[in-house]
Amino acid sequence: MATMLDRLARPLQDLRISLTDRCNFRCTYCMPKEVFGPGYRFLGRHEVLTFEEIERVVRTFASLGATKVRLTGGEPLVRRGVEDLVARLSAVDGVADLTMTTNGSLLRQKAAALAAAGLRRITVSLDSLDDATFQAMNDAGCGVATVIDGIEAALEAGLAPVKVNAVVRRGVNEDGVVALAERFRGTGVTIRFIEYMDVGESNGWRLDEVVPAQEIVDRIGAVWPLEPVGRSTPGEVAARWRYSDGSGEIGVISSVTQPFCGACSRARISAEGKLYTCLFAADGHDLRAILRSGADDAELADRIRAIWLRRSDRYSELRSTATPGVRKVEMSHIGG
Repeated sequence: MATMLDRLARPLQDLRISLTDRCNFRCTYCMPKEVFGPGYRFLGRHEVLTFEEIERVVRTFASLGATKVRLTGGEPLVRRGVEDLVARLSAVDGVADLTMTTNGSLLRQKAAALAAAGLRRITVSLDSLDDATFQAMNDAGCGVATVIDGIEAALEAGLAPVKVNAVVRRGVNEDGVVALAERFRGTGVTIRFIEYMDVGESNGWRLDEVVPAQEIVDRIGAVWPLEPVGRSTPGEVAARWRYSDGSGEIGVISSVTQPFCGACSRARISAEGKLYTCLFAADGHDLRAILRSGADDAELADRIRAIWLRRSDRYSELRSTATPGVRKVEMSHIGG
């Protein structure tokens, strides 16, 4: 099968699927309680894609060249029966890598079942090892110990390699970067530090709250010397750095200060079945309507192909000059 390229010659390789717009956290950079409070209207059961529809979407994307599938949210583990979906997707021809991003709060209960169903690896979000800081950031009363226990459960279940994501925000948690690195150094778990991004319209993003990836590398490198490894694949978002003493590696994701749009190979499906071709997109393409219209797989594939071939998104590269006032879909809606 010929590689399908967009207008900037980027292949379709990665598919991220949001299983739900709901989450049991209210992280200030994603779902602030002031916006996503008791009166917020989340999607109804009939509005989200069914497992059968998600499986069909994944099969179609795999037929078009996507080999990596990541399940996201919201929080994917709040979707009832998620392990049944994992079993369906792990059997799809062409999917070489099936993984998930989670806040880890329910991972102790779910890790073994997810692994048995065919999930290959997992990424867990943990923004600080300081309990007060972490609870202030997740704004849901979840402590660090719960997430660490979830990570241990994932390792016990064989969901390896485990990666840990930490969003770093100036004046909030940047002082804990070295502690996070120390906690996972030498454990086989890779910690990845993410620049605070202007995703969505609700998180009050400001450029002066971004901690540049290079500053993070310098902070850690001053304690344990680091050497660059580079990205594992052309479309990989994290720049990798290994400890000079062989104690593992870290990653940094620099969407703000060092954009990597030129190699972006990701498509995103929201919980209600809209296809987004950029994390910072304003509008999605309604695949749910196609799925529920009686269209066959060839028609669905033709629609996806047409969308990808027209794709020219590169928001992060244009951020400083061409994007003021552009409305963007919320991160919780398409999974980051």
